[in-house]
Amino acid sequence: MTKSSTPDAPTPKLNEHSLSDVRKTATLIDNLTGIRFELPLIDGTLGPKVIDIRKLYTDSGYFTYDPAFMSTASCDSKITFIDGDQGILLHRGYPIDELAEKSDFLEVAYLLLHGELPKASEKQTFERNITYHTMLHEQVHEFFRGFRRDSHPMAVLCGAVGALSSFYHDSLDIHDPQQREIASHRLIAKMPTLAAMAYKYSVGQPFVYPRNDLSYSSNFLNMMFSVPAEKYKINPVLAKAMDRILILHADHEQNASTSTVRMAGSSGANPFACIAAGIASLWGPAHGGANEAVILMLKEIGHKNNIPEFIKMVKDKNAGVKLMGFGHRVYKNYDPRATVMRRSCHEVLDELGIKNEPLLEMAMELERIALEDEYFIERKLYPNVDFYSGIILRAMGIPTSMFTVIFAIARTVGWISQWKEMIEEPGQKISRPRQLYSGAPKRKYVPLHKR
Repeated sequence: MTKSSTPDAPTPKLNEHSLSDVRKTATLIDNLTGIRFELPLIDGTLGPKVIDIRKLYTDSGYFTYDPAFMSTASCDSKITFIDGDQGILLHRGYPIDELAEKSDFLEVAYLLLHGELPKASEKQTFERNITYHTMLHEQVHEFFRGFRRDSHPMAVLCGAVGALSSFYHDSLDIHDPQQREIASHRLIAKMPTLAAMAYKYSVGQPFVYPRNDLSYSSNFLNMMFSVPAEKYKINPVLAKAMDRILILHADHEQNASTSTVRMAGSSGANPFACIAAGIASLWGPAHGGANEAVILMLKEIGHKNNIPEFIKMVKDKNAGVKLMGFGHRVYKNYDPRATVMRRSCHEVLDELGIKNEPLLEMAMELERIALEDEYFIERKLYPNVDFYSGIILRAMGIPTSMFTVIFAIARTVGWISQWKEMIEEPGQKISRPRQLYSGAPKRKYVPLHKR
């Protein structure tokens, strides 16, 4: 960034930029002093141009103010691209709908981690590495017994994942590429095992060990629903639906939990601690709890006959009633993940023969209204991925308290990929956001007896 004291001063030649070949600048003019600052413009592969303000404070003494980082790129990433206006979601350049239809979760995990789809031999090796890391150290079982039986599974998962760093000392050196890879494989592999254990513990059933002969999603379902008294038969339609849910939630750019993982990782924290931080952030109802909120909303509606009155209140700005599972913070068009999830949802309902389940009947009626009512069409309040995933999980017999846990299983792949990318960035530094201070100015201490 360069500056000059007169508006007509020529723009000096810029130094080479680390992210791209910088050829253009944006001009920031301080109207009080007349000084102008030339800020480099960076072109990404896709998406809007980015104004490089890294030297703004050093050269001008100014910070920028952007609460919630709505207009700030916090990193340079090659993993996921989102165009919310066009309804586009790409993982390493591949459209999400193609991956969900043609790929499987572990192949997508490999893609996110390594940047390319695996060859047959690479996929086989990767799947074997994940499969043979699914078991947990036996002492972890004792760790679980320290939680209350009625603990929320997300609380248990957050604590258990953070505790993994005390069991696997051989993969904590973040500067060792081999240890980073081992830690990545362990987290992806062990998350379903921990999640299923959290569920089993909450319902008082014995833990179920993972099986090496099952796929990633089938193994999770088996650990969730298998009991010693009888063999659990895995339904391939449900296993495929679970795999799609995991793919569709694997990564979503720099959302709150991913940003949390990156920020924690920037301090040099071990990967298990970073993912535990991500789980804590995901737990928030505005983030990972959205599909759980859909089911709660349906329960509050109570009956399909009450939907017209509910829709009326949604349209009334003064009623304060929110329609959960519709619209999206990023997508101003149809959520591309929802298209795939909708098809999967109906496949599951047809497979299970569920026709008279009140909550699901209400969900389908809400879907019909949202796709036909001009009020929702004009505002682009289409059903999103959370709406359909909540219905699928409900139909599969998974309790509401486990919805966000399953989200965490899926997103662990994205978190690890983003963490790995950040650690391997040559100029990586600890995150340190600035602030706009609006508190009291400097003042003298007043003794207690004079206050």
